[in-house]
Amino acid sequence: MNFDHFLQLFVVKEKSFFPLFVQSSENIKEASALLLEQTRESDPDKRRILAHRIKEHETKGDTITRQIVGVLMNAYLTPFDRDDIHELAEGLDGFLDSIRDSSKKIAIYQPKESSKKLIEIAEYIDKAAAIMVELTGHFDTLRKDAKKMDKLCDDIKEIEHTVDDIYESYMSNLFEFEKDAIELVKKKNIAQALEDTSDVAKAVSSKIRSIVVKNS
Repeated sequence: MNFDHFLQLFVVKEKSFFPLFVQSSENIKEASALLLEQTRESDPDKRRILAHRIKEHETKGDTITRQIVGVLMNAYLTPFDRDDIHELAEGLDGFLDSIRDSSKKIAIYQPKESSKKLIEIAEYIDKAAAIMVELTGHFDTLRKDAKKMDKLCDDIKEIEHTVDDIYESYMSNLFEFEKDAIELVKKKNIAQALEDTSDVAKAVSSKIRSIVVKNS
């Protein structure tokens, strides 16, 4: 084996991370679309079916995360810091877990009706997931696309701020107007899970921004 071919083996190992991160984010996007559908749904059986489908994406996400860790353990060279790769993989997995947690609460609590504000939060979560797909797609050209990636991270941060505002408004109205104590608890817990999901998306984008700053 000549030296040039030996170096090429390292390059292949470096780039093997990129498609896995894209797969992870695409899987999250599919789950977020199902979550949005679930928040719009009022039929209990359909809500449970959607929750089960999201659970399947969670299982797929766990597999992708294990693949990333496996590549990391065997790689001699990595495209960026090894700890950053591991933290990003775990962060993406956490985003998906949070989507699953929101979905599970909807399926278990079965609120009497869909809420426009909770649907709106789910729409923003879905937008954040779409941006995450775009962000991971730029890893292969990180240096060239650093400014574009930084702007996308800002977009997710802005989504999180908007969700905070919607959440605060929703909770204020909920405690003022919801007279059924059981429904109040159900809706409060679902709203909190959705708001937490937005927070996790922001945390992942912050990790990506840190990677961009270190490597651009």
